[in-house]
Amino acid sequence: MAIVKRVVFNQKGGVGKSSIAVNLAAISAARGLRTLVIDLDPQCNSSHYLLGEGYQDITPDIKDFFEQALTFQMKPNGPEHYIHATPYENLSVMPSNSDLGDLQSKLESKHKIYKLKDAIDALSEQYDAVYIDTPPAFNFFSLSALVASERCLIPFDCDEFARQALYSLLANVHETREDHNGELKVEGIVVNQYQPRAGLPKRIVEELLDDNLPVLEAKISASVKMKESHDETRPLIYMAPKHKLTLQFIDLFEELSR
Repeated sequence: MAIVKRVVFNQKGGVGKSSIAVNLAAISAARGLRTLVIDLDPQCNSSHYLLGEGYQDITPDIKDFFEQALTFQMKPNGPEHYIHATPYENLSVMPSNSDLGDLQSKLESKHKIYKLKDAIDALSEQYDAVYIDTPPAFNFFSLSALVASERCLIPFDCDEFARQALYSLLANVHETREDHNGELKVEGIVVNQYQPRAGLPKRIVEELLDDNLPVLEAKISASVKMKESHDETRPLIYMAPKHKLTLQFIDLFEELSR
């Protein structure tokens, strides 16, 4: 089975990138797939979610990985050196670092945009699925993730500003596919924090569908259970496997697996 390389990307913050990346990865692992989460967001939300309060003390991390790429070494560490086990079977993480952004200009000037892709390719025999969480910006790190992936999943919250920003995001993904990664495709738009009884979310989703955008059938509801999951630093499939929100994530996972 070929490795699944999926990036969860949106240039807008607060749309649920980390929640979606981690919970899909946890379902993947719970189903027996060897799964890796790569956290490229300096906010470190995915790292915190998977590793708990002590995540900042776990090294080496993604910053160390990119720092090595900036220096010549006779025997560089392989990408597995920067990966850590989580408390959950089959689920590993390459954690982020709050100072990751400090490296951006150096990485750009030395044209290291393919380093993450090379690392994931080198891990292809060790993992069945890779989920990449990205910062809320179109920058070196999110571009690296798009270059390294085959599938782009776009979280979307239903407001007009998010809808306007979506078209800019899609243009950036298209440009990345044209310039760097012909295998990249938009896998779908995940409607997050959905309120089916409210008029505005329904109208915006209908407008996206009218524009022939790939809105996925499975939608993620607004629920306090997500905040509880964050607070306990336990993905939903482990904390509340029968909860409605968990079942929605399972529906999303199965839709993406078809």
